[in-house]
Amino acid sequence: MARVCQVTGRKPVTGHKVSFSNKKALRRFLPNLQTKRFFLAEEDKWITLKLSTDAVRTINKNGLLATVKELRAKGMAI
Repeated sequence: MARVCQVTGRKPVTGHKVSFSNKKALRRFLPNLQTKRFFLAEEDKWITLKLSTDAVRTINKNGLLATVKELRAKGMAI
């Protein structure tokens, strides 16, 4: 499965690894993804999401049901 957050869409970006001698080599910066289970009380079931830590805070702020409704409106099967 791809390293992409299901809520925010964050994915790896590329940049330079810079050595002490200032030589530059390409590297990937990976998002801080966590696999998290939530209990959706309205549907009486558990859902598993692959989220960035920023998305976990978004769910805490907006609520799980509102976030799931947005994802389903985008066409994601949850």
